[in-house]
Amino acid sequence: MSAHRRIVMIAIVGALVISVSGPLVRLSGVSPATSALFRCAYAVPPILLLAWLERRRRGGKAPSVRTLVPAWLAGVAFAFDLLFWHHAIDYVGAGLATVLGNLQVFIVAFAAWGLFRERPSTRLMIGTPVVFAGVVLISGVFDSAAYGSDPLMGVLAGAATSVSYAAFLLLMKGGTDRVAEPLAHATVVATVAIALLSPLFGGADLMPSWPAHGWLLLLAVGPQVLGWSLITFSLPRQPAALTALLLLIQPMTTVALSALALAERPSPLQLAGCAVIVLGVVYGSRRAQPALAGTEQEEHVPKTSTV
Repeated sequence: MSAHRRIVMIAIVGALVISVSGPLVRLSGVSPATSALFRCAYAVPPILLLAWLERRRRGGKAPSVRTLVPAWLAGVAFAFDLLFWHHAIDYVGAGLATVLGNLQVFIVAFAAWGLFRERPSTRLMIGTPVVFAGVVLISGVFDSAAYGSDPLMGVLAGAATSVSYAAFLLLMKGGTDRVAEPLAHATVVATVAIALLSPLFGGADLMPSWPAHGWLLLLAVGPQVLGWSLITFSLPRQPAALTALLLLIQPMTTVALSALALAERPSPLQLAGCAVIVLGVVYGSRRAQPALAGTEQEEHVPKTSTV
């Protein structure tokens, strides 16, 4: 297998692994802040072990503070990402919340336009109103049979998830070829940040219980450690053409798993909104001229799906 295909397969496996995140959060049955806190806390020991092994393989040389600052900032962004996303799951279910967390491509592109004068592609400009229409359909504004305890709040929490997630991905692309060590630093910072922020997000229950924490442990070891290690490894190495594939695999897998395992039943309009968002993101994130791959603008566009 060529190096290119190996990177593609690693990215796809990573996307599939993290697709079970939402269903595992729902299965735990704990509050959003509790699940966010413990999925990070339980992930700290194994990710620290991976970081230690990575450092040994590199001769024991520690990364400089300058290269770790982006990982620390990414940890703060990831804390907000998880807190918002776990609330979105609470409001609209795992499937819809995962789809709503996939707007980061547009957020990053328009932020780059404002900050760096990098005009978004025509495809992305066309895809933006399409995606917005899908978000409106999921919100239940025009749907008396909308799924979820509060679809509108779910949309708002999902949008906040995308903003935080975009910041996390950009910071994790901060110029180091290490994989486990930046992720370990980000995870530790995220754990501390969630603990400090949890009172603002409904509070966290610190008393472990079974089987809730069994699901959270599986969430930590699977998506949080294995999934994100694969994603972090492939993120700087994957081609732009893989963007659409990854954006399609993860949210649609989560919607299917949520329907099968959790009996989530979004309304027809909400499912239509999911399809509209995914198609809009896939269309908008693809480059009109693949031959120009490797340009500076590509570096600002995240190439993975949501948490």
